[in-house]
Amino acid sequence: MTLTHHVRVYRSEEPLPAAEQLAVKIAEVAADPVAVEPAVVDMIVNRVIDNAAVAAASLNRAPIVAARAQALAHPVSRGGAGSTLFGLDGADGSDGADGSASLTSPEWAAWANGVAVRELDYHDTFLAAEYSHPGDNIPPILAVAQHVGADGAALVRAIATGYEIQMDLVRAICLHRHKIDHVAHLGPSAAAGIGTLLGLDAPVIAQAVAQALHTTTATRQSRKGEISTWKAHAPAFAGKMAVEAVDRAMRGQTAPAPIYEGEDGVIAWMLDGPDAAYEVPLPAPGEPKRAILDSYTKEHSAEYQAQAWIDLARRLGAQRPELRDPANIERIVLHTSHHTHVVIGSGANDPQKYDPAASRETLDHSIPYIFAVALQDGGWHHVDSYAPERAARADTVALWQKVVTAEDAEWTRRYHSEDPAEKAFGGRVEILLAGGGRIEEEIAVADAHPLGARPFARADYVRKFRLLAEPVLAPAEIERFLALVQRLPELTAAEVRGLNLVAAPGVLERGVAAHPEAQGGLF
Repeated sequence: MTLTHHVRVYRSEEPLPAAEQLAVKIAEVAADPVAVEPAVVDMIVNRVIDNAAVAAASLNRAPIVAARAQALAHPVSRGGAGSTLFGLDGADGSDGADGSASLTSPEWAAWANGVAVRELDYHDTFLAAEYSHPGDNIPPILAVAQHVGADGAALVRAIATGYEIQMDLVRAICLHRHKIDHVAHLGPSAAAGIGTLLGLDAPVIAQAVAQALHTTTATRQSRKGEISTWKAHAPAFAGKMAVEAVDRAMRGQTAPAPIYEGEDGVIAWMLDGPDAAYEVPLPAPGEPKRAILDSYTKEHSAEYQAQAWIDLARRLGAQRPELRDPANIERIVLHTSHHTHVVIGSGANDPQKYDPAASRETLDHSIPYIFAVALQDGGWHHVDSYAPERAARADTVALWQKVVTAEDAEWTRRYHSEDPAEKAFGGRVEILLAGGGRIEEEIAVADAHPLGARPFARADYVRKFRLLAEPVLAPAEIERFLALVQRLPELTAAEVRGLNLVAAPGVLERGVAAHPEAQGGLF
């Protein structure tokens, strides 16, 4: 059964044995050689497909072009065979089309591939006390697996650990209340997953976990106001730091301790302070790691709290086409959770959320914009819905300015509920019509949620992959990847190196031509 660990701050003169420190307990979970249950294996396959899908759609976006160029500037390190980069054919160790090496050191592959996975805000999510995208664990773990020659079974076990640790931390420890970015839970989880992959002893993993946490705490300003391209880089940076932390720990280097509980540690000075206490759930010894089954992916390329609202808006627009005309609307109020209201709603007090010239990253975090566009268009597209000309359309701007959010105590309670049957990420819409009258509808979870109208299954992940990959991958490459990844637990080390996407001829060159500034860095 799951064990709940009481975690608090200790004064320097108080004894806290190493075995009682949270970093060590995390490491013990990572080192536990428990088998991975079939349902978890199946979901891991789904999420590897999901990550690859959104990475494919991002291959030529500026942050990915830049991150890939950075990675290619770093040769394969001496400790292994190197890691592949999304878009380039490096599975056989060959050179890229331009004559440059297409493999890189694992920390740089974690960086470039992590940016590709995160750029469109279109992969999986888990929301509890904190927010997370646990699929961010996959790029650093896969990069190390390719570098050291791990097989598919080892990779599956490692990914199960990464999801478990991040999601258990997310269940218990809130970061955003103190304006700390959510990737502070990702650094430790990725380090733990890599520790599982390599079969490291718990004391070594504990040092890596603590180092990863120490180097990945940052403010949430990256998700405030005019949101920059760093939003995609932040989790990739955490994955890169996790790889480097494991490397240092394997070389006998130690970390600040106790990193969570210390008098000058993370909890005391970055989170709830010296009187804080948390109850952190972790699997008991011998208990399978099942956390991934509680996570959920996205049907739409937008912040997760927008998923249900997109589904409701497209339904309302289809049923009542007159709602698409701002002349017919006096006001639209989205009654929702505290998080939705203050992070992506009008409660954030960010004027950029109503700015037609705002960046894609900002529009992705504006539920007034997203609801207006989904209502008018009857759907959501990962590119077209964010196009500058779409955001600037006069009737959309007029409708958008009429959408506000309001915190509702009941939807906040349901958002934080531990009961999956009532946990909700939506709310109630109240549409006040210009000619008088009112329309009210509500939605608790997105259609694609496990409890939604159309829960995502393997066929949906495959369909999403095909949709996003077809513009950039040759048909044979799509079929190759799908056939390979669905055999994940059986893959040999050589086949794990093939868990990559090779862009069709000319695709990446178009990205470089569109973003020449990405080639002008220091390296």
